[in-house]
Amino acid sequence: MPIGPVQLLVVSFAEPDFSGEVMEELRRLRDSDVIRLIDALAVQKDQDGNLAAVQWSDLSVGESEEFGAMIGALLGLGLAGEEGMEAGAIAGADAGADGHVIDQSEVWDVADTIEPGGAAAIALIEHVWATPLRDAIARAGGVPVSDAWVHPSDLVEIGLLASAEPGRV
Repeated sequence: MPIGPVQLLVVSFAEPDFSGEVMEELRRLRDSDVIRLIDALAVQKDQDGNLAAVQWSDLSVGESEEFGAMIGALLGLGLAGEEGMEAGAIAGADAGADGHVIDQSEVWDVADTIEPGGAAAIALIEHVWATPLRDAIARAGGVPVSDAWVHPSDLVEIGLLASAEPGRV
């Protein structure tokens, strides 16, 4: 299974105002082949502390097992070489057998961080659009050195740090 760069996105909602807009945008991005939602888990806590959770994925069960095997093999390779790679692939495939790569136990971990009336979501998003670019760079002999998301708030912070330097106005 070829796979593009994957982003782990964690979002919290202190006072959620869910109107379907987020799901609509995810659907639009998927339909445009910009992203693929590898897995997502959303948890909401009402004012009484009761939880509601929903999990969804664009992967079939077979694809989830294959993705889990690939991730498990890479982790295992790093931990214990070739033996670890084989064991990791088996464990990863087993973990993806329910069609998800985010374990259901994460609901409780996420729930512990949510205040009553709040919500949070964890998503693994494959950036499908980046796969051809990544492949072209590799064919040209390039290797990734660094990549990062630069958010507008990062730019504001850089500006604030620069303004605090002596001699800056």
